[in-house]
Formats: sequence, C-alpha cells, structure tokens
Amino acid sequence: MRAVTNKRWFCSALLLATWLCSTVLAAQTFPIKDKPITIVVPFSAGGPTDRLARDMAEALRKPLGGATVVVENVLGAGGAIATQKVAKAAPDGHTILIQHIGMATMPTLVRKPGFQVDADFTFLGMIHEVPMTIVARPTLEANDYKQLTAWIAKNKDKVNLGNAGVGSASHLCGLLWQASLRTEMVGIPYKGVSQAITDLMGGQIDLLCDQTTNTMTYIEAKKVKAYAITSPKRLSLPSLSGLPTMQELGVKGFQVSIWHGTYAPKGLSAEVQAKWYAALRSVLTDPAFVKKQEALGAVMITDKRISPEEHRKFVLSEIAKWSPIIKAAGVYAD
Repeated sequence: MRAVTNKRWFCSALLLATWLCSTVLAAQTFPIKDKPITIVVPFSAGGPTDRLARDMAEALRKPLGGATVVVENVLGAGGAIATQKVAKAAPDGHTILIQHIGMATMPTLVRKPGFQVDADFTFLGMIHEVPMTIVARPTLEANDYKQLTAWIAKNKDKVNLGNAGVGSASHLCGLLWQASLRTEMVGIPYKGVSQAITDLMGGQIDLLCDQTTNTMTYIEAKKVKAYAITSPKRLSLPSLSGLPTMQELGVKGFQVSIWHGTYAPKGLSAEVQAKWYAALRSVLTDPAFVKKQEALGAVMITDKRISPEEHRKFVLSEIAKWSPIIKAAGVYAD
C-alpha cells in the first residue's frame, strides 16, 4: 500500500514539476521561436473586428521580436465558438482573442455560451472604441433628430429598424435607442450589415444604428441621412463633425461604443501577460496603426482601461449594463 501511495505522490510531484517548468520556460522564451501567434476573430473576414485584427497583426510583429502573427476567423453562435476556442487554448501567450462588446453581451444573449468571462480569461487590455451613428434612408422626410423622433412617434408601428443580426452592434444600439424612446419599432434582422445598408439606401428599411466604420462612407456620399452620434463628444473627422451627440440632443446616458479588447486563456503567467501589455502599449502609440483606426472613426483607448485590471473591471460593468436590456427585450443569439 505504501509503495502505491509513494508512486502516486511521485507521479503528482512529477506532473507539478513539469507544469512549473513549462510555465517558467514559456515566460522566459515568449514568444516561442518558430511558433506563430494566432489572433482569433469571432467574425468573418472584411468586417470591422477582422480589419482591426489584421492591422494589429502587422503592428505587433516588431514589439514581439519579429514573431509571426496570423489571424484566424472562427464563426458561429454569435461569437461564442471563437471565444470558447481561446478559453480552451494553452495559456502560453500564443493564442489570443480580439472581441468587441460581445464579450459583455454573450453571457446574456447566448443561452449556453460555454465559458465564463471572469473565470476563463486573462485580460490583456483594451484597444479602441467606435461610436455608433443613427442613420436613415435618404428619402426620409425628417431633417434633424427632433423631426426624426416626431416622425417615429407618428408612425410607431410602421417604422422599420434594421440590424446586422441578433447580438450585433446595430442590434444592441437599436435596443438601447428604443428603450430611450420608450417605443418599439419593427426589427428587421440581416445576416450582416452590408445588406442592411444596401436596403437602407434603397428605402426597404427606414433606420439603422451602426458603427462609424460601416456608415461613414455612405454618410460622406450622402447615400444615407445621418442624425446623431453616440460618442461623449463630437468627432473631428470632417464628414462626422457636424453630427450632434445624443447627449447634446438631450438623451442622457446614451453613450454606446463598440469597444475592442484582447484576451488570453486563464492561467497565463504574469510575465507573459506583462510582455503582452508592453506590446499592446507599443501598438497603441504606433503612428501608422493609429492613423488607420482614426480614419475609420475609431477612438484609441488612452485612459486606465488599457491596463489588464481596469479592462476587466470595465467588461464586468458592461455585462451589468447590457444584461437587463437584453433580458427585457427577450432576445437570444442561439
């Protein structure tokens, strides 16, 4: 019996020693030579999150010592499949997730997400946030936000509000907007924002609330009517500087941004987390990277949310903010 017990003890000690050695080795050698770093994106190629990830992959190579950084698009379940994949990956710093506001909404939107935000991830820091714009078909008669709300009140049951699918940025913005107006519109879900904008321009739907990265081109070309922006202050971009904020228009507390953060699996060593934090700080001050993001209306994160702990606190506060709104709407992504 004692021999069996000793054998079990020896095996347990060996496993512990192996784990400790691998953890120390990963911290010392990260990034591991000849092992690519994978940025997992929960959305299809060409979308705002994918474009951000590819810009980051390019900008990260230098601060990560010339490491190969690749982007992997993993679709499904409103972003939950990609998020699960990263949660289950080895915590060696070579697999990270770039996720937007969905990190805060999936716990409520997806019935069985397969992960717990605070228990299954190491927070690395936030990158940027993109405000939303309220836009309409070009033939809508309202010419400012006051006229728009009067038109909505008059046409209540007939107003069509498009979105890019349940749980999308446009869907979330629409939910919050309807709650602020204390009215319900006819939701028209699409499988992506491109078709929603096409139908908006063609007059098949009346309204859309979506991020500047998607709407700015059409606002500039006057193919849609723009009424407001959801950032705390106006943007300096020429095509958007004339848009009043919802705060200016008297809609208190209506600030919606599609923020992006970076995450690694739980168990990432403090040393590797520190290396990632340093790399991200470098990217956020890279002139070429910043210029690309700001040209799309993105606002770089420069406050305390760039730190891992403040990033974590912010995400948890966003979960608390969106959970009652989603539950009240009774919508699910699965």
